Amino acid sequence: MSTAVPPVGGVPEGVTTVEALVRRQMSQALGGVRGMLEAGIPGILFTAVWLPTKDLRLALILSGATAAIALLARVLQRSTTQYALNALFSIGIGWVFVRFAENGGGDASDQALAFFLPGILYSGVYTIVLGVSVVAGWPLLGFMLGSVTGDPTGWHDQPQVVRLCARLTLVLGAPGAIGVLLQGPVWFLGWRDVIDPDTAVAIIAGLRYGLGWPLRIGSWSAMVWLLARNATPLEFPGPAHPPPGV
Repeated sequence: MSTAVPPVGGVPEGVTTVEALVRRQMSQALGGVRGMLEAGIPGILFTAVWLPTKDLRLALILSGATAAIALLARVLQRSTTQYALNALFSIGIGWVFVRFAENGGGDASDQALAFFLPGILYSGVYTIVLGVSVVAGWPLLGFMLGSVTGDPTGWHDQPQVVRLCARLTLVLGAPGAIGVLLQGPVWFLGWRDVIDPDTAVAIIAGLRYGLGWPLRIGSWSAMVWLLARNATPLEFPGPAHPPPGV
């Protein structure tokens, strides 16, 4: 008969099930509404400025400034800067790809198309990594639990936890996979001039910001539903809390 070990490592007091711990970690990782806005608004602003003006420099400056302001606000409030930094990093990588396109002789439309390529590549790699981790029997969501409990691999000894983490990992990766399948061909057709690059940029932006967020919200809702179905006790091996004063 197994006995649940008191919460260890960074497990919050009162959290006694795997589902409760995953819900808490998901909430922190996703950043709530503010985190979503900080991650999405700079890219939306880039598209909104570039499409009518075709001024790539202005679009990059305004989107970068928006991310920088969000970062400054986080620093002043002494809260997590993760989401604002992610947005700023994405714009920086996009700018690097824009310069590659410019140096390769691409016009403003080609350069704007290049701005969206890093996001498509990142989503593709991220989706592959998540899928491979599930096929290998070590779903990445499990390591999130391990990082909190203090035992990086202890969760793998519980088959029900592995199954839960595998389902959650697949659901988490679904929006990225759908995004790549839809955006990738459009980007390629625009790059090859099969369709007008301006049209390709507009379609990709619409898919990323118009469809991407609803897909993510649907994915998170599905994860919440999965987490509400069962209550798997936290039974990861590890040292119990020391007595007070030790």
